[in-house]
Amino acid sequence: MMNVSSILKALEKRCLQKIFCSHLVTRSGGLPLPFVPSSPPLDVTDLEELQDFISSSEKLFVLTGAGVSTESGIPDYRSEEVGLYARTNQRPIQYSDFVRSAKNRQRYWARSFVGWPRFSSFQPNAGHCALSELEKLGKLHWLVTQNVDALHTKAGSRRMTELHGCLYRIICLECGSLTSRFDLQKRFEALNPGWNEEGHGVAPDGDTFLTDEQVYSGYRFILTAHEKNIPIAIVNIGPTRANHLASIKVTQRCGEVLSRIVTFC
Repeated sequence: MMNVSSILKALEKRCLQKIFCSHLVTRSGGLPLPFVPSSPPLDVTDLEELQDFISSSEKLFVLTGAGVSTESGIPDYRSEEVGLYARTNQRPIQYSDFVRSAKNRQRYWARSFVGWPRFSSFQPNAGHCALSELEKLGKLHWLVTQNVDALHTKAGSRRMTELHGCLYRIICLECGSLTSRFDLQKRFEALNPGWNEEGHGVAPDGDTFLTDEQVYSGYRFILTAHEKNIPIAIVNIGPTRANHLASIKVTQRCGEVLSRIVTFC
Protein backbone atom coordinates (compact mmCIF):
# COMPACT_ATOMS: atom_id res chain seq x y z
CA MET A 1 0.00 0.00 0.00
CA MET A 2 1.39 3.41 -0.98
CA ASN A 3 2.06 5.90 1.81
CA VAL A 4 1.14 9.59 1.72
CA SER A 5 4.62 10.65 0.59
CA SER A 6 4.57 8.22 -2.32
CA ILE A 7 1.14 9.40 -3.41
CA LEU A 8 2.18 13.06 -3.37
CA LYS A 9 5.32 12.29 -5.38
CA ALA A 10 3.28 10.33 -7.89
CA LEU A 11 0.82 13.20 -8.13
CA GLU A 12 3.62 15.66 -8.87
CA LYS A 13 5.31 13.45 -11.48
CA ARG A 14 2.24 12.36 -13.42
CA CYS A 15 -0.43 14.40 -15.19
CA LEU A 16 -3.34 13.17 -13.10
CA GLN A 17 -6.80 14.66 -13.34
CA LYS A 18 -8.91 14.81 -10.20
CA ILE A 19 -12.55 14.38 -9.31
CA PHE A 20 -13.64 14.81 -5.69
CA CYS A 21 -16.78 12.80 -4.82
CA SER A 22 -18.85 13.32 -1.72
CA HIS A 23 -22.44 13.55 -0.47
CA LEU A 24 -25.29 11.30 -1.57
CA VAL A 25 -29.01 11.73 -0.91
CA THR A 26 -30.93 8.46 -1.13
CA ARG A 27 -30.35 4.80 -0.55
CA SER A 28 -30.86 2.32 -3.39
CA GLY A 29 -34.60 2.12 -3.97
CA GLY A 30 -35.16 5.80 -3.27
CA LEU A 31 -35.54 5.55 0.51
CA PRO A 32 -34.54 8.90 2.06
CA LEU A 33 -31.85 9.10 4.73
CA PRO A 34 -32.47 11.75 7.41
CA PHE A 35 -28.81 12.77 7.76
CA VAL A 36 -28.08 13.25 4.03
CA PRO A 37 -28.33 16.80 2.61
CA SER A 38 -30.93 17.55 -0.01
CA SER A 39 -29.79 18.73 -3.43
CA PRO A 40 -31.29 20.45 -6.46
CA PRO A 41 -32.21 18.46 -9.59
CA LEU A 42 -29.24 17.32 -11.61
CA ASP A 43 -28.21 19.92 -14.19
CA VAL A 44 -27.75 18.23 -17.57
CA THR A 45 -25.09 20.75 -18.59
CA ASP A 46 -23.07 20.00 -15.46
CA LEU A 47 -23.36 16.29 -16.17
CA GLU A 48 -22.16 16.72 -19.76
CA GLU A 49 -19.18 18.82 -18.62
CA LEU A 50 -18.22 16.17 -16.07
CA GLN A 51 -18.63 13.45 -18.71
CA ASP A 52 -16.27 15.31 -21.04
CA PHE A 53 -13.84 15.85 -18.15
CA ILE A 54 -13.69 12.12 -17.38
CA SER A 55 -13.69 10.99 -21.02
CA SER A 56 -10.72 13.22 -21.83
CA SER A 57 -8.73 12.10 -18.78
CA GLU A 58 -5.84 9.75 -19.42
CA LYS A 59 -5.13 9.19 -15.73
CA LEU A 60 -8.09 9.97 -13.51
CA PHE A 61 -7.25 10.48 -9.84
CA VAL A 62 -10.25 10.22 -7.49
CA LEU A 63 -10.42 11.44 -3.91
CA THR A 64 -13.40 10.50 -1.73
CA GLY A 65 -14.52 11.58 1.73
CA ALA A 66 -17.15 10.61 4.27
CA GLY A 67 -20.01 11.92 2.13
CA VAL A 68 -19.62 9.17 -0.47
CA SER A 69 -20.73 6.64 2.16
CA THR A 70 -23.82 8.45 3.42
CA GLU A 71 -26.09 6.72 0.92
CA SER A 72 -24.92 3.44 2.45
CA GLY A 73 -26.28 4.58 5.81
CA ILE A 74 -23.13 6.01 7.41
CA PRO A 75 -23.55 9.67 8.43
CA ASP A 76 -20.77 12.20 7.90
CA TYR A 77 -19.69 14.81 10.41
CA ARG A 78 -19.83 18.15 8.62
CA SER A 79 -22.97 18.39 6.49
CA GLU A 80 -25.08 21.38 7.44
CA GLU A 81 -28.15 20.53 9.53
CA VAL A 82 -27.84 16.76 9.05
CA GLY A 83 -24.19 15.93 9.87
CA LEU A 84 -23.24 14.61 13.30
CA TYR A 85 -21.62 17.92 14.25
CA ALA A 86 -24.92 19.68 13.59
CA ARG A 87 -27.13 17.09 15.29
CA THR A 88 -25.01 15.95 18.25
CA ASN A 89 -22.05 16.83 20.43
CA GLN A 90 -20.23 13.75 19.17
CA ARG A 91 -16.59 14.36 18.17
CA PRO A 92 -14.06 11.81 16.90
CA ILE A 93 -11.29 10.89 19.31
CA GLN A 94 -7.91 12.34 18.37
CA TYR A 95 -4.88 10.07 18.05
CA SER A 96 -2.95 12.06 20.65
CA ASP A 97 -5.78 11.59 23.15
CA PHE A 98 -6.02 7.89 22.31
CA VAL A 99 -2.36 7.12 23.00
CA ARG A 100 -2.08 9.41 26.01
CA SER A 101 -4.83 7.95 28.17
CA ALA A 102 -5.76 4.35 28.98
CA LYS A 103 -9.20 5.59 29.98
CA ASN A 104 -9.68 7.20 26.56
CA ARG A 105 -8.67 3.97 24.85
CA GLN A 106 -11.06 2.01 27.02
CA ARG A 107 -13.88 4.41 26.21
CA TYR A 108 -13.12 4.24 22.47
CA TRP A 109 -13.00 0.44 22.36
CA ALA A 110 -16.16 0.12 24.46
CA ARG A 111 -18.07 2.25 21.97
CA SER A 112 -16.42 0.49 19.04
CA PHE A 113 -17.38 -2.88 20.51
CA VAL A 114 -21.02 -1.83 20.65
CA GLY A 115 -21.03 -0.21 17.22
CA TRP A 116 -19.07 -2.80 15.23
CA PRO A 117 -21.91 -5.22 14.36
CA ARG A 118 -23.88 -2.42 12.72
CA PHE A 119 -20.88 -0.65 11.19
CA SER A 120 -19.51 -3.81 9.59
CA SER A 121 -22.89 -4.59 8.04
CA PHE A 122 -22.95 -1.51 5.77
CA GLN A 123 -22.71 -2.19 2.05
CA PRO A 124 -21.43 -0.14 -0.92
CA ASN A 125 -23.84 2.15 -2.74
CA ALA A 126 -24.13 3.27 -6.36
CA GLY A 127 -21.24 5.73 -5.98
CA HIS A 128 -18.81 3.08 -4.74
CA CYS A 129 -19.92 0.67 -7.44
CA ALA A 130 -19.58 3.27 -10.21
CA LEU A 131 -16.01 4.06 -9.19
CA SER A 132 -15.18 0.36 -9.17
CA GLU A 133 -16.64 0.06 -12.66
CA LEU A 134 -14.61 3.04 -13.89
CA GLU A 135 -11.51 1.23 -12.66
CA LYS A 136 -12.48 -1.94 -14.53
CA LEU A 137 -13.08 0.12 -17.67
CA GLY A 138 -9.56 1.51 -17.40
CA LYS A 139 -10.70 5.10 -16.79
CA LEU A 140 -9.77 5.38 -13.10
CA HIS A 141 -6.00 5.47 -12.57
CA TRP A 142 -5.98 5.64 -8.76
CA LEU A 143 -8.44 6.14 -5.92
CA VAL A 144 -7.57 7.68 -2.56
CA THR A 145 -10.20 7.56 0.17
CA GLN A 146 -10.24 9.29 3.52
CA ASN A 147 -12.81 6.76 4.71
CA VAL A 148 -12.13 3.81 7.01
CA ASP A 149 -15.32 1.88 6.20
CA ALA A 150 -13.88 -0.45 3.50
CA LEU A 151 -16.89 0.18 1.24
CA HIS A 152 -14.69 0.85 -1.79
CA THR A 153 -13.02 -2.51 -1.21
CA LYS A 154 -16.39 -4.21 -0.84
CA ALA A 155 -17.43 -2.65 -4.16
CA GLY A 156 -14.39 -4.17 -5.86
CA SER A 157 -11.94 -1.25 -6.07
CA ARG A 158 -8.32 -2.42 -6.10
CA ARG A 159 -6.20 0.50 -7.36
CA MET A 160 -6.68 2.33 -4.09
CA THR A 161 -5.02 3.86 -1.04
CA GLU A 162 -6.89 4.12 2.28
CA LEU A 163 -5.39 7.37 3.52
CA HIS A 164 -6.47 6.88 7.15
CA GLY A 165 -6.30 3.11 7.27
CA CYS A 166 -9.27 0.76 7.59
CA LEU A 167 -11.33 -0.26 10.62
CA TYR A 168 -11.30 -3.86 9.42
CA ARG A 169 -7.57 -4.11 10.22
CA ILE A 170 -6.19 -3.42 13.71
CA ILE A 171 -2.48 -2.83 14.33
CA CYS A 172 -0.94 -3.13 17.80
CA LEU A 173 0.92 0.09 18.64
CA GLU A 174 3.50 -1.84 20.68
CA CYS A 175 4.41 -4.92 18.60
CA GLY A 176 2.95 -4.00 15.21
CA SER A 177 0.94 -7.21 14.85
CA LEU A 178 -2.06 -7.09 12.51
CA THR A 179 -5.45 -8.39 13.67
CA SER A 180 -8.77 -8.73 11.92
CA ARG A 181 -11.41 -6.51 13.51
CA PHE A 182 -13.78 -9.49 13.50
CA ASP A 183 -11.28 -11.53 15.53
CA LEU A 184 -10.85 -8.62 17.93
CA GLN A 185 -14.62 -8.46 18.36
CA LYS A 186 -14.62 -12.13 19.41
CA ARG A 187 -11.94 -11.37 22.00
CA PHE A 188 -14.00 -8.47 23.35
CA GLU A 189 -17.04 -10.73 23.60
CA ALA A 190 -15.06 -13.37 25.48
CA LEU A 191 -13.65 -10.79 27.90
CA ASN A 192 -17.03 -9.13 28.48
CA PRO A 193 -19.59 -11.94 28.72
CA GLY A 194 -23.17 -10.78 29.07
CA TRP A 195 -22.40 -7.13 28.28
CA ASN A 196 -25.15 -6.01 25.91
CA GLU A 197 -25.07 -2.22 26.04
CA GLU A 198 -27.22 -0.78 23.26
CA GLY A 199 -25.70 1.57 20.72
CA HIS A 200 -27.43 4.76 19.62
CA GLY A 201 -26.24 5.98 16.24
CA VAL A 202 -22.98 5.44 14.43
CA ALA A 203 -20.16 7.71 13.21
CA PRO A 204 -17.94 7.64 10.11
CA ASP A 205 -15.07 6.24 12.21
CA GLY A 206 -17.20 3.37 13.52
CA ASP A 207 -17.67 5.03 16.91
CA THR A 208 -21.12 4.90 18.45
CA PHE A 209 -23.07 6.62 21.20
CA LEU A 210 -23.71 4.95 24.50
CA THR A 211 -26.73 6.07 26.55
CA ASP A 212 -13.02 18.61 6.52
CA GLU A 213 -14.21 17.53 2.02
CA GLN A 214 -13.27 19.82 4.58
CA VAL A 215 -10.59 17.48 5.95
CA TYR A 216 -7.14 18.97 5.39
CA SER A 217 -5.42 15.60 4.86
CA GLY A 218 -7.35 15.24 1.59
CA TYR A 219 -7.28 18.94 0.73
CA ARG A 220 -3.50 18.77 0.24
CA PHE A 221 -4.03 16.66 -2.89
CA ILE A 222 -6.28 19.30 -4.39
CA LEU A 223 -3.77 22.05 -3.56
CA THR A 224 -0.99 20.05 -5.23
CA ALA A 225 -3.12 19.46 -8.32
CA HIS A 226 -3.90 23.17 -8.53
CA GLU A 227 -0.22 24.09 -8.21
CA LYS A 228 0.55 21.71 -11.09
CA ASN A 229 -2.26 23.16 -13.24
CA ILE A 230 -4.09 19.81 -13.19
CA PRO A 231 -7.85 20.22 -13.88
CA ILE A 232 -10.13 19.63 -10.88
CA ALA A 233 -13.79 18.63 -10.78
CA ILE A 234 -15.90 18.44 -7.62
CA VAL A 235 -19.08 16.44 -7.05
CA ASN A 236 -20.45 17.43 -3.67
CA ILE A 237 -23.66 18.60 -2.03
CA GLY A 238 -22.77 21.82 -0.28
CA PRO A 239 -19.60 23.94 -0.32
CA THR A 240 -16.05 22.66 0.06
CA ARG A 241 -12.87 24.61 0.74
CA ALA A 242 -11.70 23.64 -2.77
CA ASN A 243 -14.63 25.13 -4.71
CA HIS A 244 -12.56 28.08 -5.90
CA LEU A 245 -9.92 25.72 -7.32
CA ALA A 246 -12.26 23.59 -9.41
CA SER A 247 -13.14 24.11 -13.06
CA ILE A 248 -16.28 21.98 -12.65
CA LYS A 249 -18.60 21.80 -9.61
CA VAL A 250 -21.59 19.44 -9.63
CA THR A 251 -23.96 19.92 -6.68
CA GLN A 252 -25.54 16.49 -6.64
CA ARG A 253 -25.20 13.04 -5.10
CA CYS A 254 -22.33 10.93 -6.38
CA GLY A 255 -24.45 7.83 -6.78
CA GLU A 256 -26.68 9.41 -9.40
CA VAL A 257 -23.93 11.35 -11.15
CA LEU A 258 -21.32 8.60 -11.39
CA SER A 259 -23.77 5.85 -12.33
CA ARG A 260 -24.87 7.99 -15.29
CA ILE A 261 -21.27 8.69 -16.24
CA VAL A 262 -20.38 4.99 -16.26
CA THR A 263 -23.13 4.19 -18.76
CA PHE A 264 -21.42 6.44 -21.32
CA CYS A 265 -17.86 5.16 -20.78
